[in-house]
Amino acid sequence: MVFRRLAAAVAFAFVSTVAPVSAQEFPKGPVTMLVPFAAGGPTDVVARLVARVMEKELGQPVLVENATGAGGTLASGRLARATPDGQTILLHHMGITTSATLYRKLAYAPKTSFGFVGQVTTVPMLLVSRPNFEPADFKALLAYIKDNKDKVSLANAGPGAVSHICGMLFMQLTGVKLTTVPYKGTGPAMTDTMGGQVDLLCDQTTGATGPVKTHKVKAYATATAERIPVLPDVPTAAELGLKGFEVGVWHGMYVPAGTPAPVTDKLNAALKAALHDPETVRRFAELGTAPVSDAEATPEGLKAKYFAEIDRWAPIIKAAGEYAD
Repeated sequence: MVFRRLAAAVAFAFVSTVAPVSAQEFPKGPVTMLVPFAAGGPTDVVARLVARVMEKELGQPVLVENATGAGGTLASGRLARATPDGQTILLHHMGITTSATLYRKLAYAPKTSFGFVGQVTTVPMLLVSRPNFEPADFKALLAYIKDNKDKVSLANAGPGAVSHICGMLFMQLTGVKLTTVPYKGTGPAMTDTMGGQVDLLCDQTTGATGPVKTHKVKAYATATAERIPVLPDVPTAAELGLKGFEVGVWHGMYVPAGTPAPVTDKLNAALKAALHDPETVRRFAELGTAPVSDAEATPEGLKAKYFAEIDRWAPIIKAAGEYAD
């Protein structure tokens, strides 16, 4: 008994001594930033802009790895299983919270598997249609879909994609069940919308701004609280009478649960440096977005956002009855 107590005391003393030193030495080598989506996509672009500055601040390379699959849950699962030392981090969009309901079986616990570094940015969404779609404006659109219902097709980038979630919210708020058409990615969904194969699509400004400006698609409304600078002539849905249609593709940075606070703090300082970098700000503006505030770019800010979004989307997804597994 005495030996066991002595061994436990020694083990505790060893952990207490080693943990602060490990945090002080962080990072010990290259940091891997997991991104759940393909290279060149909106989330990947955000990740690489942030990583460019963070590696300067950390003094080690930040290697972006596109760990794709299962609506982003494979990358989330990898982070949950990673050693909690800050050497593996995750940059994910709002899908990390909707997956908590969309997937009824996950290889990790959404509410306990992650630690929080900070929010990064929020990319606006807007509702667009094929260029020759009959309704001339948003009011006419609402009347048209109520008259035609399941004859109207609504594209998305696949189960669990933000465009899928945005479409669910639109259908719930309008009380109309449209025919949803899932694609393997936003690119094919936008291509078919431009080509007239499908009627409607919710998309991020990063992918939709160009087609809107070149009149390859028709923009009905933004899913934002205020009009967006890159498309100032497109009204918000709230302006047009549809309250609550607000979906922003917000991004956050995560670590495995149990990562020491000093390590998380060092990552957070590097993230904030990236968000204040003039080149990052400029490039974000080109994407129709901006860095979050300093208060949001904190572990506490991301944690509050994370749990609020799980609670927000759970009833919407359950009401739609559309799951990804």
